[in-house]
Amino acid sequence: MRRTAEFLIWWAALLVLWLVLVTTVDTLELAVGAGASALGALAATAARRAVTPS
Repeated sequence: MRRTAEFLIWWAALLVLWLVLVTTVDTLELAVGAGASALGALAATAARRAVTPS
């Protein structure tokens, strides 16, 4: 549950950043931003787990 929450927080933060930086918000831009945010959130959670001892 904690990993899911961490992923969703990262995803939401990166999606908001994407929407702030993009000039036109249409359906395609939103879909691309959601996908890019998901990849970034996955990388951020994986990197944190790699450096944090279990």
